[in-house]
Amino acid sequence: MTMNIYKHEFKMNLRSVITWSLSVMALIFVYTSLFSSFAKDAELLNDVMAQLPEELLMAFGMTGLDMSTVLGFFSFVFLFTQICLAIQASNYGFSLVSIEERELTADFLLAKPIGRAQILTIKFLAALTSLTITNIVVWISSFTFISIFRDGREYETKPLVLLLLSIVVFQLFFLSVGMVISLLMKRVRSVTPLSMGLAFGMYILSAFGGMLGDSKLELITPFKHFDPNYIIGNSAYDIPLVIISVLVIAVSIIGSYLLYTKRNIPSMV
Repeated sequence: MTMNIYKHEFKMNLRSVITWSLSVMALIFVYTSLFSSFAKDAELLNDVMAQLPEELLMAFGMTGLDMSTVLGFFSFVFLFTQICLAIQASNYGFSLVSIEERELTADFLLAKPIGRAQILTIKFLAALTSLTITNIVVWISSFTFISIFRDGREYETKPLVLLLLSIVVFQLFFLSVGMVISLLMKRVRSVTPLSMGLAFGMYILSAFGGMLGDSKLELITPFKHFDPNYIIGNSAYDIPLVIISVLVIAVSIIGSYLLYTKRNIPSMV
């Protein structure tokens, strides 16, 4: 029974997984293919960036960014990748429970000889599997396209690995937060506006935090918890901020179980 539910949930996400994976792969390909062109004019580009307001550079996580280096350029590319990953994970989080409620088929699922907590676990694992596939595609695409387009320039592997390892927690943040928000709502009519709002909302908070130099905003958004520029520049995570992400994930998951087990599920009757 549990495996049937898992397969059903995974199949529901499969087309979306393929679309997101191909989109992210294309994004990384397009941007990394531009590296050699940027690197040739790196001195001019760095001079132009030096003339930009410090607040603007901080808003886009470009403070101290050297576009002539492989990882300096890739940290800029990775920010766009993070936005895509945030939207995908948020989308799965908001639709995890709401899709059956919206289509009034949740009562059929709950009539099966399986508890609500187990149902939520299976659905969560299916969503996590879907995100893991996209994660793997990002890993393969990043190493492959950097290798092809690095124009013979050397780079350290450790910062890149740390950057890519951060994806798991980053995805879990948006998946779990999207899930708990959907369960706090009486009914989710459309997932897309909510997932876009959560992803871009967190990014905008990160940008404003950079512009205003407000460290309090860093506590809220995973775009600051896993700032590509910081990870590349320091070859390390900002551990206190990572811990905040982990705590938010834990609270969101626990809250989701408590809300779902007590939730009044709408039915067709």
